[in-house]
Amino acid sequence: MLDPRNARIAVVGLGYVGLPLAIEFGKQYDTLGYDIDAQRVASLREGRDDNHESSAGEIASASKLRFSADPADLPACNVYVVTVPTPVDVHKRPDFAPLIAASRAIGAVLSHGDTVIYESTVYPGATEEICVPALEAASGLRLNVGFFVGYSPERINPGDRRRRLVDIPKVTSGSTPQAADFVDALYRSIITAGTHKVSSLRVAEAAKVIENTQRDANIALVNEFALIFQRLGIDTTEVLEAAGTKWNFLPFRPGLVGGHCIGVDPYYLIQKAQTAGYYPDILLACRRINDAMGEHVANEVIKLMIQRDIPVAGSRILILGLAFKENCADLRNTRVVELVQRFREYRANVDIHDPWVDAAIAKDEYGVDVLSSDPQAGSYDAIILAVAHDQYRELGARGVRLYGRSNALLYDIKSLYPRDSVDARL
Repeated sequence: MLDPRNARIAVVGLGYVGLPLAIEFGKQYDTLGYDIDAQRVASLREGRDDNHESSAGEIASASKLRFSADPADLPACNVYVVTVPTPVDVHKRPDFAPLIAASRAIGAVLSHGDTVIYESTVYPGATEEICVPALEAASGLRLNVGFFVGYSPERINPGDRRRRLVDIPKVTSGSTPQAADFVDALYRSIITAGTHKVSSLRVAEAAKVIENTQRDANIALVNEFALIFQRLGIDTTEVLEAAGTKWNFLPFRPGLVGGHCIGVDPYYLIQKAQTAGYYPDILLACRRINDAMGEHVANEVIKLMIQRDIPVAGSRILILGLAFKENCADLRNTRVVELVQRFREYRANVDIHDPWVDAAIAKDEYGVDVLSSDPQAGSYDAIILAVAHDQYRELGARGVRLYGRSNALLYDIKSLYPRDSVDARL
């Protein structure tokens, strides 16, 4: 096995997960930050993270880190950390294409004794069933003879400025006891919060996938509370605040569940459970509830507009926020686009404002335009607060209402504003 002190690390995939990891490794180890997106690499070489998660100073602090989009730079490394996306397809089935492509690329340059560590979220067994065969086929080497594998699931929380990579305990594992020790020592050298070594790759994979699945279930529960309380004429936020005065009541809030983790990862566990002959009723129900919330909100807004005698067809609707969560630029799997689609079905004119997101990415990924400047005052028939960015918090309900006409409707999905300052909230 390698000595961690002799590690030459390649972090494959420089997105929300890979870049912070490459920076931390690059403070101590000879580290290559590798991505197939040459434009992304060029930006990082200039010290610019277009995801707005790592500052120029943080990038510069990694004195041993270099960036590349050239696969010819990979063979100089002996540890490969894979941080590529693991999405689902249009049928909500796991899509392993990025993971397989990364494994094949690494396998093509793998040398005897090298270690490959996966951080991408998968179902239990996927590293050995999906990734290892790709590595073996491309390298001609055998697992635990020619190379070793580890799994240490990512726990990055986009937009979180308090809980950074080094502040969150890291689960580690390896394909042999010696590989597990190596992987654990490597991460322990950069993670201030420490590590938690488990007995197998499958345990580490399972731990990761249930972290996000549990959050999905908790949010689905409060979303269902919201659906019930709306029918009963009770304010959901007030109920949750009252219940929250008990020490063991969990502080979840209703909303749209997007992002690359909570809205995606449960489908990996669902797929694996079904192949094992188990039908995961609760997991499927939670996904069904959360996936339907966008349409529910849109229907509520349309109903309220009709009750106010505001014609929906031809109306102007402003949506504040497109990112999947507050104070970050991450557009992956944002559910806000479902509001746009639903309003457009009723021939409403929809404008989107978000000070965080990249308008070009929004157009490319979802075919929607994001306003390049502040919305025009007095222009809208309905305003939906979809994402609780700090900019909207500072504006307050009164400031936001200035964008609307005199009888405009303000719907607050995030319960950001006081109840008496909005027309409705989730």
